[in-house]
Amino acid sequence: MANFNPFKSPFTIHHMINRYAFLILVSTTVLAACGGDSKEKKMAELKKLKQEKIDYNSKTDKRIAELEKELGVTEEVKLKDVTVAAVKDTIFQHFIDVQGSVDARENVNVSSKVPGVITAIHVREGQQVSKGQALAQVDDQVLRSNIAELRTQLDLANTLYEKQKNLWNQKIGSEIQYLNAKNQKESLEKKMATLQDQLAQSRIVSPISGTVDAVIAKVGDMASPGNPTFRVVNANDLKVTANIAETYAGLIKSGDQVVISFPDIKREIRSTIGFASRTIDPVSRTIKVEVPLRPDNALRPNMIAQIRIVDYTAPNAVVIPVNVIQYTSGKPYVLVAQDNKGKLVAQRKTIEMGRTYNDQAEIKSGLKPGDRIITTGFQGLNDNDQIKL
Repeated sequence: MANFNPFKSPFTIHHMINRYAFLILVSTTVLAACGGDSKEKKMAELKKLKQEKIDYNSKTDKRIAELEKELGVTEEVKLKDVTVAAVKDTIFQHFIDVQGSVDARENVNVSSKVPGVITAIHVREGQQVSKGQALAQVDDQVLRSNIAELRTQLDLANTLYEKQKNLWNQKIGSEIQYLNAKNQKESLEKKMATLQDQLAQSRIVSPISGTVDAVIAKVGDMASPGNPTFRVVNANDLKVTANIAETYAGLIKSGDQVVISFPDIKREIRSTIGFASRTIDPVSRTIKVEVPLRPDNALRPNMIAQIRIVDYTAPNAVVIPVNVIQYTSGKPYVLVAQDNKGKLVAQRKTIEMGRTYNDQAEIKSGLKPGDRIITTGFQGLNDNDQIKL
């Protein structure tokens, strides 16, 4: 048989070419598959590292950058809009909030000292009266008749006494006659004084100077001791009274500063405690405090007053809004805006809190004047995230 040359056979050459092409295709597919598996692993690693970026460290960030460069992956940085406020040192005050009411130091219910029918009323509501001024008259007809009768008897007694005195000076008559005449005169004088006092008590008078706030009685009413007929108020001597829970008894004393708000007239004043009770009420478990007020026509007794008593003051304190404070593992922190290599980033600042009042918090440490805390847009921000104002 003649020598066989495979390269001279068209069928054989075509078959070999197809075989080599298949081997090359398989090799390429295997290599591509191997490369694909490696890329997928790296992409998974990159995604995992980015998810773990919350616990940021330089090694993690460096590895992220290496993987992004190797894979040719770039992520567009989205800057979050935030608002910042510069931290300033100021005075921080903590208050004890209680509700009180306006009261008059001289707020008197006036009643008659003797029983009787009211025959006349001399004042009207809103009228200014002075101390001792008559407000009304109780029927005194019987008293006046008794006084008139007694005056006749007293006149006779005085006449008899003078005659007996002259005779006694002349050594005429007995000493007993003189003494009886003197005793009779003095006894009638005392009775007259008593009737005059009773007559004076038949007038209902104001015990203080002030304004007639209420005319309770009417002409013809029966007046009696202890039954109010008028109310007189001195509006120039007002105070605010309140009851404080015994929890704060040791924190409150006379002279403490207070801020008083009157919601009905939308007014606020500053004053000091004039009196703080040293005794706790056994029923309400409170102590009573009083704050004197200056004369003010807008203030009325029984008006509602909101009292804020200063129980803590910190000068030159760092104060921030409570709502910007966040917590991690039970520890408070805030985010501040800082420059980092020409980029504005959010940086976490662990803080130590003092007291809080009215949505404001005193910061003991962690912040200093000039720091720019992020007040809005801090939700979802992580440490070193880029931001824009």
